[in-house]
Amino acid sequence: MEIWGQQLSMTELFGSFFGIAGVYLTVKKNIWCFPTGLANVALYGILFFNERLYADAILQIFYLILLVFGWTQWKKSSQQTHFIATGIEKEFWIILAIICIGSTMLLGTVFKNYTDASLPYLDSLLTSMSFIAQWMVAKKKLENWLVWIVADIVYVGMYIYKELYLTAGLYFVFIILAFIGYQEWKKKLAVNGSVA
Repeated sequence: MEIWGQQLSMTELFGSFFGIAGVYLTVKKNIWCFPTGLANVALYGILFFNERLYADAILQIFYLILLVFGWTQWKKSSQQTHFIATGIEKEFWIILAIICIGSTMLLGTVFKNYTDASLPYLDSLLTSMSFIAQWMVAKKKLENWLVWIVADIVYVGMYIYKELYLTAGLYFVFIILAFIGYQEWKKKLAVNGSVA
């Protein structure tokens, strides 16, 4: 399929659709973000493998696990009448940074030395950030949106470089949705046991 003179696969087209729908539903704190996200990660797992972005392809498997985990977490808390987000403690940011750097170096080295991966370290960094952000979504941590914003900005550049223009556009939309999501969730932030 060709759009605006660019080749576009149906996998990328439908993956983009489910991606936007999934993030929009997450912004709206709607539990349907999880099944929609499952469709998105399945399609993008195929696309990224075909593009030799192996860290991103593997990330889709972890997303699948985290989406199922998040779905169960959100279902457990559905008895609450209000959606309540929480913040990450400052000390925990250090742990997340160590996990991100360590996993980036490990994955990047493996993909560089043992595969024909394209952009092994950059792909691994973005994969690590995305994994952390998705875990934060599952745990209803407000700052997930900040991690997504940073990762998505870099993703846009990487996908333009890889000539995945629709996916680059998708991640640009994700940046906008992440700003909106941050504002929406901030209204429901729990502060010292109360909702701000």
